Parts: sequence; C-alpha cells; structure tokens
Amino acid sequence: MHGVKPTFSAPFSFVIPATTTTKSMLFGFDISSMSGVVGTKRYQTYFHKPSSSLQGGIVAAMAAGSFFGALLAGPLGDKISRKRTIMLGASIWIVGSIIQCAAVNVGMLVVGRVVNGVAVGLCSMIVPVYQAEIAPKNIRGRIVSLQQWAITWGILIQYFIQYGCSFIDSEAAFRIPWGVQVVPGIILLAGMTLFPFSPRWLADRGRWEEARQVLANLRAGGNINDPEVQAEFKEIEDAINFERTQAARSYGELFRPPNAKRVFLGMSLQSWSQLTGMNVAMYYIVFIFQGAGITGQNANLQASSIQYVLNVVMTIPAILFIDRWGRRPVLLVGSTLMALWLFLIGGLMGRYGGPTSFDENATTTWAISNNDAASKAVIACSYLFVCSFAISWGPVSWTYPAEIYQLRIRSKAVSLSTASNWAFNFILAYAVPPALENIQYKTYFIFAAFCVAMTIHVFFMFPETKGRTLEEMDELFNSHVPAWKTRSQPESHLDHDIEQLKQQHEAQQLQQPPQELDHPSRLPPSEKYELESEQAGGQKTEL
Repeated sequence: MHGVKPTFSAPFSFVIPATTTTKSMLFGFDISSMSGVVGTKRYQTYFHKPSSSLQGGIVAAMAAGSFFGALLAGPLGDKISRKRTIMLGASIWIVGSIIQCAAVNVGMLVVGRVVNGVAVGLCSMIVPVYQAEIAPKNIRGRIVSLQQWAITWGILIQYFIQYGCSFIDSEAAFRIPWGVQVVPGIILLAGMTLFPFSPRWLADRGRWEEARQVLANLRAGGNINDPEVQAEFKEIEDAINFERTQAARSYGELFRPPNAKRVFLGMSLQSWSQLTGMNVAMYYIVFIFQGAGITGQNANLQASSIQYVLNVVMTIPAILFIDRWGRRPVLLVGSTLMALWLFLIGGLMGRYGGPTSFDENATTTWAISNNDAASKAVIACSYLFVCSFAISWGPVSWTYPAEIYQLRIRSKAVSLSTASNWAFNFILAYAVPPALENIQYKTYFIFAAFCVAMTIHVFFMFPETKGRTLEEMDELFNSHVPAWKTRSQPESHLDHDIEQLKQQHEAQQLQQPPQELDHPSRLPPSEKYELESEQAGGQKTEL
C-alpha cells in the first residue's frame, strides 16, 4: 500500500510523537539565544545599542513570523499532511537560522527571525495535532506535554552554549549560538522521513486501508485484527462519516455553532498561556534580575541558569502525571500559584526598589539596591513562578487545544489557537521593554491580574478531557454538564468496546470443535503419544 511504513512495535506510539518534539527545541533555542545575548557588550556594540522599543521589535520579530506560520499550518496540514508540514517547517527553520547567523545589521537579523518564526509557527501548530492523532488516549497528555519539555531543554542547551560564547571577545559571541540553531532543524527533518502519516489524516483523505495498517503498526505490531486496533479504527471511521455531514469548510464556519465554543476555548487557553508572562520572563530574564539588584554579565547568566534548570526539572512531573491528574486541576493550581508569586515580586520591588539605571542597558529603570534579603526574595519568587508554570500551563496549554476538536476542523482550529499564542507573544515581546522602563514594577501586577482572570475562566468554562478519545470530545462538549462537574463523567467508551471485542474473539475460539484444538497432528511427538494413549485407554474403559 502506498505510503505505509514498515511495521513498528507498539512502543513506537510513544517514540514517534516523542521524537517530533524536537521541533519545540527550535523555539527553546531561540528564546535562550536572545535572552542570553541582549545584555552582552558585543551584541550591544555591534547592533549599536538598540533602544528598548527596537530591542522589543527584534525579539518580537520571531513571534510575528510565528503568527503567520501558525495560520498557514492549518490548511497545509489538511492538504499536504501533518508529516510534510512538519518537514517544511524544519526546512524553513534551517534557512532562517543561517540568515540570522550571518546578520550584518538589525534589518537582516529581523528578517532571519521572521523566517525562523514562520517555521516555529508551522511546527508549533501541527506537531501537537500529529502527536494527538498518533498517541493512545491513555498517554496522549503525556505525549503532547513532551513538547513543552523539549522547549525547556532547548532553552537550557542554548543557554550553556551562549554562556560559553559570552567569554569570546568577538562577533562569534552571538553568531555561534545563532548558528547552532540549525542542528535541531536538521534532526527533525531527517527524523520525519522515517515516521508514518497520521492514521486519522489518511482516513480523512479516504485512504482507509493505509490508515488501518498504520494504526495497527502503532498499536499492535502490524496486527490489523487486534481488538484495540479494530475498536479505535471503527471509532475513527464513525466520527469521520458523521463529521463529513456538518464539519467546517472555512475559517468563518469555525466561529459558528457548534464549533465556536471549542474554538474560543482553544484560542483563550493559548492566549492566557502568554499572558502569564512566562515567555516574557524567558526573553528578558537579564533585565528582570537587574531589577532584583543583580548586576554584571556573569552574575546575570549564572542566575539565569538556575531558572532554566528548574524549568526543565519541574516539567517532568507534569509529563508523568498529567494523564492521572487531569487538565483542570493542573491549570487551576498553576495559575493561582503564578498570581501569588507575581504579586509578591511586584510588591517587593515596589517596597524596596527605586529609580536606577545601568550603563550596559538603559531598559531597567527601577531596581532593588543595598537590600540583599529583598533581592533574594525576588529571585526566589521568580524561580517559584517558573516552577509553577512548568508543572502546569506550560504542558497543558499545548495538550488541551490539540485534543478538543473534531478531526475535520482540528487542523484549522488548532492553527487559530496557536496563532493566538503567537499574537500575544508578539505584543508582549514588543511591549514589555518599554513597560519595564516606564511603569517599572507595576508590570508584574498586570501579569498577576491576568493570572487571576485565567483562573476564573478555567474554573467556569473548561471541561475535563482526561481519559477520553479524540472522537469522544463531541459527547463531552454537547453534554451541557457544567465544566466544574465534568470530572465525574464517564471517561471513555473505547475501553468498553475493546473488552467486548476481546470477549467475542474468546467466544469464537471456544466454539471451535475440540478436534481443531487438540488434534494429534498439531502436537509435538511426546504430547501426541500421550494423547493417543489417553484416547485408547478411554475407549477400552467404555467397553
């Protein structure tokens, strides 16, 4: 069959989507490369010490490209497949990284970051869809959450590269970190050539036999008669046949019933994830620590390293337990804690800080000075804020939008959700440097208020999706059960269907004639002799 890859073992249901998270390292590499270089003297000198607004524009350029890339990914994912869209994104990333590395002025740097942004937008939208459509329901949250973990690893790896390069007294101090960004792009491009198409995309294109075989390869080592394969394929088939009668054909239809509510939830969740302020903290960590009273390039970079390590480590519990904890509790606890830490940071800086300026960068105009305890408290709250995001909104904000939509609208709807993410990323990346310069510590109160608002929104509007198959989301959202009560609803019918099929197979085996099961010709010589002796003895006894 055309397009069907060789048989995989069942663990590949984990390995394949996990490997695609390499794309998330692209974004992580970019965050760390910019956060690490914006405060260095070499960068400031070569690019003529960009003003706060210009620096915001340079950083935001990638988010602008990502916005358009995410919108393009929807129709591309439907037309050329999820797999080929990921490969296209990896190729574009390589080109953008080369341009960025070779930049000789701010204009060329911005172009490179916009091109990189298009690649990140394509991949950040389509990879969660690909992962969700391949992963089994019981580990789907874990699989898609790996995307956030890959981002944190990209940030950490690039940080160490950038930290090492910070001691180079030449342009290589920023060109090497930007140049090594091609590596994850090459790995992703090469890896995707080995992986299958999404079975759900194949089925939606009418390639039913290929879809069945790919699903069998992923779930049962190629056995298309496996009960799990049969039950899941039947569910996909029924969902596609039903959706074809009413699914959206254009973006406009996404905003009309019955799709509008879910589209709004997906867009809201991705927007809220940016309004936590986490990515702003990653971009401008140097300026934040300057505000806490830590000065000097090495001191800033060392303080940043702890934050990056915490980001990696604290994402692990979410990956391991998201399918046990559920989505709602994780989101609610995470946003509550983030609000607390942000209020504390703003309060401490407002109480113990004052107007100031640093020679190496004029962006920070308010900082704590001569108060070691207050500085340490701000840094501790910053670390706790990162931990709270890493274990909650970081992974779930990618998982939830990828699993709540019907197959026929999933690609377009997730593209809108992801575009919302990048739209706010762009706005905040551009606006925060002037905000830190003009309203100083009050910036943290604004983000804290956003965290309070998102907590309320999640509690009243976001139902629990844990344990349900992608095809069961219609039943969940059409049930009219209040979001805060959805944890008590039945989780999945697929397990019941699989168990029924297993029982049917066992019953069919039991109905086979005894001679088919114990015929001497089917037994080894020793057992054959024993069976014939028993049969002969039985005949003599009856006589």
